[in-house]
Formats: sequence, structure tokens, C-alpha cells
Amino acid sequence: MASIKEAVRHRGYDSIRNEDTTEKTDQRTMEKQETVELGFFQTFNKTNVWALFLFLLTYLLNQLDRFLFGITAKSMAQEVHFGDQACMINSTYFTDSDLIGSNNTDIKCEAGAENLCLDIRNGNGSYVCKWDYNGQGLEYQLVAGPVFIVIYTFSGIFISFAADKYNRKVMLASCLVIWSTMTLLTGFVNSYWQIVILRFGLGIGEAGCTPFAASMIADYFPKQSRGLALGVYNWGIYIGYSMSYAFGNFISKANINNQGWRWSYFLAAIPGIAIAALLFLTVKDPPRQQSEPDKDADKEQNTMSVKYKAKRVFSRFFNPSVMLLLLASSIRNAAGYVISYNTQQYFTDLHQTKEQIGDYMSWIPIVGGILSVTVGGLLSDVIVKRLGLYSRVIVIIISLTLAAPFAAGTLFFLPPYAYLCQIPTYLFGEMWIGITIAVLVELVPSDIRTTGIAVYLFIITNIGGNIQLLVPVIKNYIKEMHKHDIPKYPDVNALRTALYILYPGPYLYAAFIFVFVMFLMRRDQRKAEQSAYTILPDTTA
Repeated sequence: MASIKEAVRHRGYDSIRNEDTTEKTDQRTMEKQETVELGFFQTFNKTNVWALFLFLLTYLLNQLDRFLFGITAKSMAQEVHFGDQACMINSTYFTDSDLIGSNNTDIKCEAGAENLCLDIRNGNGSYVCKWDYNGQGLEYQLVAGPVFIVIYTFSGIFISFAADKYNRKVMLASCLVIWSTMTLLTGFVNSYWQIVILRFGLGIGEAGCTPFAASMIADYFPKQSRGLALGVYNWGIYIGYSMSYAFGNFISKANINNQGWRWSYFLAAIPGIAIAALLFLTVKDPPRQQSEPDKDADKEQNTMSVKYKAKRVFSRFFNPSVMLLLLASSIRNAAGYVISYNTQQYFTDLHQTKEQIGDYMSWIPIVGGILSVTVGGLLSDVIVKRLGLYSRVIVIIISLTLAAPFAAGTLFFLPPYAYLCQIPTYLFGEMWIGITIAVLVELVPSDIRTTGIAVYLFIITNIGGNIQLLVPVIKNYIKEMHKHDIPKYPDVNALRTALYILYPGPYLYAAFIFVFVMFLMRRDQRKAEQSAYTILPDTTA
């Protein structure tokens, strides 16, 4: 409850004072009055808007470089040789229009064995299918998930301990240079293990992005505009993710210098060096806003040892409301990772071309995601003034519940309606990201804020990010159940069933847990208000 108490004290109340120290309460009241006098739009200025813009660019490059692997995996697998093999159309020589049999029937390259696949011919007698790597399977899921996530999350913890003490903008820019270099080198790989090593390096570099940036945003912007600022920062998720479809599909298709997918990585890496230079030269690490200290905190806060800081950080997380917040966020995060690394394969299995996938997925996440985090941030900023910190969670519950049916519609309908269902899925389903971080930064004292964010990301990413390993397990289990079906049970149906369980399902699971988070935070807030303050007597009578 200590975290809620700090958040309550930050809000400030003109009519109440602390029982213990009247002088400190007077100071908090004056600070609150100064904040009220500063209007919402007055909280934005050239300095913090420019910094927020660069943080946004940094974050979109973070997401572009991370998810580009999922888009180019099939092309990479066929050249580097990793993952599963399957029957597919020989797209070098044929298109879907060539899959017509002698009796004008549709031919499907879905044979379960290599000899059967290579024997499929169309009405002209041409062998139209090939047996090749499909960019899926355990080796793919390991690189997309644990290989990246484990080092990403552990690095974030260690880096953030230093960031709470040293210059955050320098460390953010340095991390950007590191992961951009890893992205550039990925364009030169010739073996699976080279990909593994470079994904490790990518994870180390990207680990510093959100802890450093979100911590500085919290110090650049006061509470009444912090939710919106974090929402704008999170635009980077959707811009970068959409750009990964544009780079991975259109640039690969352009086949620059006859190097196909490799130029997707070259061109994705170059802007990172320029943005890092701008961060170094034009952004200042803002003064850390002071949070209300713990009643048992003393001068040791200014020279915290790692052990002492770890104790303070983890004491915040062993709180029922925070623990459930972490669980709900992890479940919702799992849905994001599952669909992000399986969208390209799913629509490919529906016989969508790279161009068709890119035509939709290169803009839908941008439009839906940006509107979602912006509106969600604004709504939570407005509601929190009236009801308190717990009310931000109400927005998450409603938005996830509304998004779940549309997420299911993406799998139920065929293109183009499947693509169109993604618009409301993003519009409602992405509000949670900025809001949960806004809640967290208000609960965690400023001197351990960066570390707190890193611990939060460590937990939700390790739990949520590794759930995607269940996709091939469930898919293979479904295929095994239908192995005797005639005609053959399509692979895409097995993948669809796995995604039903791990994509729209977690939206509802998470919303259910967020309900308990809301009630616990409301309880904690009321207890904190009652224990920390007394009403001033009326001396005017």
C-alpha cells in the first residue's frame, strides 16, 4: 500500500495536512496549487516536445528492428536454412493463377511429405509446388522469442540500475547505436547461429529504450499530461511495427542489388545512427522529479547501493494490486507477441502475397494503434483527476473487452475483412500500454523509476513474450488430432485454432484480472487517504 500512498500524496489536497509534519504539507499544497495554475497545454514546450519527438523516433526504430525478423523469416530461412520445411508454391516460376488442375479444379500445395509435394502438377503438366523452408517451427520461435527476450529483459534490469544514477540520454543514444549495428550486421548473415548471436546483441541494445525514455518523459511532463506524453511515445510501437511490413515485404520484393531481404536490414539500420547523434547533441537529461520518500528512507537514498535499491524496487512489486497488474499486463502482452510473430505466416497460408499483406499491415497498426494510445492516454488523464489513480484501469478493462471480438474476427473472416477487423482491434486493444506505464511511474519514486520500469518490462516480457512458443505446440497437437482426416486437414486451420487460444483469448483473460486490480487499487487509495491525512479544523468560525 506504500506505493498507493505515495501516489495519493502527489495529488495534493488543499484542505488536508499531514499529521506528522505540517511544514512539509504546506510545501506540497503550494506545489499542487502551482501545478493547477499551469494549464494542460502549457505543460508542453519546445524542449519537452522535441525530446518526446526524438524518443518517438527511437522507439519506432526499436520496434522496426525487432519485428523485421518475423516478416523476413521465410526468405531468410530459405537462404540460410533453418526451421521447418513444408510444401508451398514455387513462386519463382508460378503464381496462384497457375494452380489450376486439368479439370479446372484448384490445386493446393499442402502435401505433408516431400515426395507427394514434388509430384503435384497443374493442368499443363508443370510441377508447381516445392518443398522448402517456411520460416516457422521451433528454431524460428526460439530466435523470435527466448533468444531475444531473455537477454533483452535481463539487460534492462542491469542497465536501469546505472540509469537511475547516470546520464539517461547518453545511455539511450548508446543503446540505439548498439541495436542499429546489430540490425545492419543481420543483413550479412549466412548461418542460423549468426542470427542467434545478433539477436542477442539486438536484445542488449534495445533493453535500454523504454526504461530510459519513459523515465525521462515522466520528468519532462507533469502528471496532468504524462498519460498523453507516454501515449505519444507509444506511437512508436505501431509506426515501427507497420514499417516492418513495408520494409520486409516491399523492399525485399524490390530485390535491390539482387540481395532481397538483406536490404531491408541495411535500410532499417542507417537512421538509428543519425537519431543517436541528435539525442547526444540536442537533448538534455531532465532533473529527476522528486517523489514523496518512504517514511523509513533517509540519506542513503542519495547514495543507494545496488542491494538497497533492489530492496526498495522489489518491495513495491510485492503488493497485491501491483502483482495482479503485472499478471494482467503479461497476459495481454502475450497476445501481442503471438500475433506479431505469426501474422505474416497466417496470411501467407491464406494465399496472400507479400504485396497484399504489406498493402494492409503497413498502415493499419499505425492508424489504429496511434488513435488507441492517444485517446486512451487522454481519457485516463481526464478520469484520474476525478476518481484517482485506480480509474486509469477502468479504461483498460473496457477497451480490452471491446477489442476481443474484433481480434477473433481477424481469424474468423477471410481477407480483406480479416484485415479490416484489425482496425478496431488496434483502436480499442492498445490503450493498455501507455496507461499501465502511467500507473507504474506514479506508484514508483523518481529515484528508482527507471529501474522500476525495467523490472516491469522484465516480468511482462518474459511471461508474455515466451507464450508464443506454445503456437507450434498447439498447432502440431491439432494437426495430430486430424491426421486421418480426408481430405487433409489444412495447416492454416491448425494455426488458426492455436491463434484463437493465444490471441483474442488473452484480451478477455487480462480484462478479467484488471477488474481485481481496479478494486485493490481503489481499496489501497482509500486506506492511504485515511491514514496519511487529517482534515484541517475550520478556524474561520
